[in-house]
Amino acid sequence: MAYDKFNILTSSAVPLPIENVDTDQIIPARFLKATERKGFGDNLFRDWKYNSDNSPKESFVLNNPIYGGKILVGGKNFGSGSSREHAAWAVYDYGFRCVVSSFFADIFRGNCLNVGVLPVQVSPEFLHKIFQAIETDPKTQLEVNLQNQTITINSTGESESFDINEYKKGNLLNGFDDIDYLLNIKENIETFAQNTPL
Repeated sequence: MAYDKFNILTSSAVPLPIENVDTDQIIPARFLKATERKGFGDNLFRDWKYNSDNSPKESFVLNNPIYGGKILVGGKNFGSGSSREHAAWAVYDYGFRCVVSSFFADIFRGNCLNVGVLPVQVSPEFLHKIFQAIETDPKTQLEVNLQNQTITINSTGESESFDINEYKKGNLLNGFDDIDYLLNIKENIETFAQNTPL
Protein backbone atom coordinates (compact mmCIF):
# COMPACT_ATOMS: atom_id res chain seq x y z
CA MET A 1 0.00 0.00 0.00
CA ALA A 2 1.54 3.27 -1.12
CA TYR A 3 1.43 6.33 1.12
CA ASP A 4 1.66 10.06 0.59
CA LYS A 5 5.20 11.17 -0.15
CA PHE A 6 6.87 12.70 2.89
CA ASN A 7 9.29 15.55 2.26
CA ILE A 8 8.65 18.66 4.36
CA LEU A 9 5.83 18.68 6.88
CA THR A 10 4.90 22.02 8.44
CA SER A 11 2.14 21.71 11.00
CA SER A 12 0.92 22.55 14.46
CA ALA A 13 1.28 19.72 16.96
CA VAL A 14 -0.66 17.87 19.63
CA PRO A 15 1.26 17.64 22.93
CA LEU A 16 1.14 14.45 24.97
CA PRO A 17 3.83 14.95 27.64
CA ILE A 18 3.41 11.50 29.18
CA GLU A 19 6.33 9.06 29.48
CA ASN A 20 6.15 5.32 28.77
CA VAL A 21 3.06 5.46 26.57
CA ASP A 22 2.59 1.82 25.56
CA THR A 23 0.82 0.29 22.60
CA ASP A 24 -2.14 -0.87 24.70
CA GLN A 25 -2.77 2.75 25.63
CA ILE A 26 -2.37 3.81 22.01
CA ILE A 27 -4.88 1.18 20.81
CA PRO A 28 -6.49 -1.11 23.43
CA ALA A 29 -6.36 -4.84 22.72
CA ARG A 30 -10.12 -5.17 22.32
CA PHE A 31 -9.95 -3.18 19.08
CA LEU A 32 -7.44 -5.43 17.32
CA LYS A 33 -9.89 -7.73 15.56
CA ALA A 34 -9.86 -5.93 12.20
CA THR A 35 -7.22 -6.95 9.68
CA GLU A 36 -7.44 -3.91 7.38
CA ARG A 37 -5.67 -0.68 8.26
CA LYS A 38 -8.88 1.30 8.42
CA GLY A 39 -10.96 2.60 11.31
CA PHE A 40 -8.26 2.31 13.97
CA GLY A 41 -7.98 6.08 14.29
CA ASP A 42 -11.41 6.19 15.90
CA ASN A 43 -10.02 4.26 18.85
CA LEU A 44 -6.64 5.97 19.20
CA PHE A 45 -6.07 6.44 22.96
CA ARG A 46 -9.65 5.20 23.40
CA ASP A 47 -9.53 4.72 27.18
CA TRP A 48 -7.88 8.10 27.70
CA LYS A 49 -10.23 9.86 25.30
CA TYR A 50 -13.59 8.52 26.50
CA ASN A 51 -15.35 7.69 29.74
CA SER A 52 -16.97 4.28 30.24
CA ASP A 53 -20.28 5.72 28.94
CA ASN A 54 -18.49 6.83 25.73
CA SER A 55 -18.70 10.50 26.63
CA PRO A 56 -15.52 12.45 25.80
CA LYS A 57 -13.09 13.22 28.63
CA GLU A 58 -12.73 16.97 28.41
CA SER A 59 -9.31 16.86 30.07
CA PHE A 60 -7.71 14.72 27.36
CA VAL A 61 -5.68 16.60 24.77
CA LEU A 62 -7.33 15.01 21.69
CA ASN A 63 -10.66 16.38 22.92
CA ASN A 64 -9.27 19.90 23.29
CA PRO A 65 -10.10 21.96 20.17
CA ILE A 66 -7.18 24.34 20.68
CA TYR A 67 -4.77 21.56 19.66
CA GLY A 68 -4.53 19.97 16.25
CA GLY A 69 -2.23 19.16 13.37
CA LYS A 70 -0.40 16.25 11.81
CA ILE A 71 2.34 15.99 14.43
CA LEU A 72 2.00 14.18 17.77
CA VAL A 73 4.58 15.08 20.40
CA GLY A 74 4.94 12.42 23.07
CA GLY A 75 7.05 11.89 26.17
CA LYS A 76 10.06 9.61 26.55
CA ASN A 77 9.74 5.92 25.63
CA PHE A 78 6.78 6.26 23.29
CA GLY A 79 5.31 3.04 21.88
CA SER A 80 6.63 0.58 24.46
CA GLY A 81 4.88 -2.65 25.35
CA SER A 82 3.54 -5.25 22.93
CA SER A 83 4.63 -5.28 19.30
CA ARG A 84 1.16 -4.73 17.80
CA GLU A 85 1.44 -2.90 14.49
CA HIS A 86 -2.14 -1.71 14.98
CA ALA A 87 -0.73 1.07 17.20
CA ALA A 88 1.05 2.60 14.22
CA TRP A 89 -2.06 2.04 12.07
CA ALA A 90 -4.14 3.96 14.62
CA VAL A 91 -1.70 6.88 14.66
CA TYR A 92 -1.72 7.04 10.84
CA ASP A 93 -5.47 6.56 10.51
CA TYR A 94 -6.15 9.38 12.98
CA GLY A 95 -4.23 11.72 10.69
CA PHE A 96 -0.81 12.03 12.28
CA ARG A 97 2.13 11.82 9.87
CA CYS A 98 4.89 12.38 12.40
CA VAL A 99 5.46 11.43 16.05
CA VAL A 100 8.15 13.23 18.04
CA SER A 101 9.71 11.84 21.23
CA SER A 102 13.05 11.66 23.00
CA PHE A 103 12.97 7.86 22.76
CA PHE A 104 10.93 5.28 20.83
CA ALA A 105 10.47 1.57 21.37
CA ASP A 106 12.26 -0.08 18.43
CA ILE A 107 9.33 -2.17 17.18
CA PHE A 108 6.93 0.77 17.30
CA ARG A 109 9.45 2.90 15.42
CA GLY A 110 9.73 0.24 12.72
CA ASN A 111 5.97 -0.19 12.47
CA CYS A 112 5.54 3.57 12.01
CA LEU A 113 8.11 3.67 9.22
CA ASN A 114 6.30 0.79 7.50
CA VAL A 115 2.99 2.66 7.34
CA GLY A 116 4.09 6.18 6.41
CA VAL A 117 4.48 7.76 9.86
CA LEU A 118 7.84 9.42 10.54
CA PRO A 119 9.16 8.88 14.11
CA VAL A 120 11.47 11.78 14.95
CA GLN A 121 13.71 11.18 17.96
CA VAL A 122 15.11 14.36 19.51
CA SER A 123 17.15 15.12 22.60
CA PRO A 124 15.28 15.51 25.92
CA GLU A 125 16.29 19.17 25.93
CA PHE A 126 14.83 19.85 22.49
CA LEU A 127 11.67 17.91 23.34
CA HIS A 128 11.23 20.19 26.36
CA LYS A 129 11.61 23.24 24.11
CA ILE A 130 8.90 21.87 21.80
CA PHE A 131 6.50 21.37 24.70
CA GLN A 132 7.28 24.89 25.94
CA ALA A 133 6.62 26.39 22.50
CA ILE A 134 3.26 24.60 22.23
CA GLU A 135 2.32 25.69 25.75
CA THR A 136 3.12 29.30 24.83
CA ASP A 137 1.16 29.06 21.57
CA PRO A 138 -0.96 25.97 20.83
CA LYS A 139 -0.90 26.91 17.14
CA THR A 140 2.89 27.06 16.96
CA GLN A 141 4.28 25.40 13.84
CA LEU A 142 6.94 22.72 13.62
CA GLU A 143 8.76 22.01 10.38
CA VAL A 144 9.95 18.46 9.82
CA ASN A 145 12.33 18.24 6.86
CA LEU A 146 12.94 14.60 6.00
CA GLN A 147 15.44 15.27 3.21
CA ASN A 148 17.65 17.34 5.53
CA GLN A 149 16.69 15.29 8.60
CA THR A 150 15.89 18.35 10.71
CA ILE A 151 13.02 19.46 12.92
CA THR A 152 12.54 23.17 13.58
CA ILE A 153 10.40 25.17 15.98
CA ASN A 154 9.33 27.92 13.60
CA SER A 155 8.49 30.45 16.29
CA THR A 156 12.03 30.41 17.72
CA GLY A 157 14.04 29.13 14.76
CA GLU A 158 15.62 26.47 16.95
CA SER A 159 16.39 23.27 15.09
CA GLU A 160 17.79 19.80 15.71
CA SER A 161 18.78 16.96 13.42
CA PHE A 162 17.47 13.40 13.68
CA ASP A 163 18.59 10.00 12.44
CA ILE A 164 16.72 7.67 10.12
CA ASN A 165 17.55 4.47 8.25
CA GLU A 166 18.46 5.39 4.66
CA TYR A 167 16.23 2.70 3.14
CA LYS A 168 13.21 3.83 5.15
CA LYS A 169 14.01 7.46 4.36
CA GLY A 170 13.96 6.71 0.65
CA ASN A 171 10.67 4.87 0.96
CA LEU A 172 9.04 7.77 2.82
CA LEU A 173 10.32 10.31 0.30
CA ASN A 174 8.83 8.22 -2.51
CA GLY A 175 5.64 7.21 -0.71
CA PHE A 176 6.63 3.53 -0.86
CA ASP A 177 6.00 0.64 1.47
CA ASP A 178 8.24 -2.44 1.16
CA ILE A 179 6.13 -3.96 -1.64
CA ASP A 180 6.15 -0.71 -3.62
CA TYR A 181 9.92 -0.59 -3.30
CA LEU A 182 10.29 -4.09 -4.73
CA LEU A 183 7.87 -3.33 -7.56
CA ASN A 184 9.85 -0.20 -8.38
CA ILE A 185 13.03 -2.24 -8.87
CA LYS A 186 11.27 -5.17 -10.55
CA GLU A 187 13.31 -4.85 -13.76
CA ASN A 188 16.58 -4.86 -11.82
CA ILE A 189 15.48 -7.97 -9.94
CA GLU A 190 14.51 -9.74 -13.16
CA THR A 191 17.83 -8.80 -14.80
CA PHE A 192 19.75 -10.06 -11.80
CA ALA A 193 17.80 -13.33 -11.83
CA GLN A 194 18.43 -13.84 -15.56
CA ASN A 195 22.16 -13.21 -15.20
CA THR A 196 22.70 -15.23 -12.06
CA PRO A 197 23.37 -18.94 -12.56
CA LEU A 198 21.40 -21.39 -10.43
